[in-house]
Amino acid sequence: MLAVRVVRLLIFLVALLQALEKLSVPIGPALAGIGVAGVGIGLALQSVLGNLVAGLSIIFTKPFRVGEWIEIAGISGQVKTIELFSTILLHTDLSRVVIPNRKIIGEVLHNYGSVRQLDLSVGVAYGTNLNEATAIVRRVLSANPRVLKEPVPVVGVSLLADSSINIAIRPWTKVGDFGPAQMEINQAIAEELRAANISIPFPQREVRLLNNA
Repeated sequence: MLAVRVVRLLIFLVALLQALEKLSVPIGPALAGIGVAGVGIGLALQSVLGNLVAGLSIIFTKPFRVGEWIEIAGISGQVKTIELFSTILLHTDLSRVVIPNRKIIGEVLHNYGSVRQLDLSVGVAYGTNLNEATAIVRRVLSANPRVLKEPVPVVGVSLLADSSINIAIRPWTKVGDFGPAQMEINQAIAEELRAANISIPFPQREVRLLNNA
């Protein structure tokens, strides 16, 4: 998209110069005047020209493409469009984030690509059969059409907490399925654990009175 806009602009400029030449308009003095004026305009529009140069750099280096999920300077979103002067990201709440291209070049860029990994977990009681619990989680993941078969989802014990054994659940999904898959998986796991009589404990505190008086 960016390349098409650049080529279109160049063609327009060449056609304009040819049209002026056909009309017997002296191009030499006009170009000289444009060059002198361009110096002043360039100084006044340094940030704009910086965005333009950065946009051209993006198309040649290809640090990201339209449709990929990126994170830069604490802002994340799916790349919607790459303009000459800015890049537009689509956020999870369907809002749009417009980033000047000069803010992208030279910054640390985290490119997730076209897939993202969920970071979920569920806690089960210490008396739970862990093999049975992890098997239930894997069965839920395999039944969800939003979960990718490759890479293989990661499931395993991540933490021995105060009140529970936490099982990490980290499957991969496409960028567009990230949010819905998280809600569907959480609900399905809760229902399957409840059906298997596996309790999901909550934090508890025991208070003892040492003096009856």
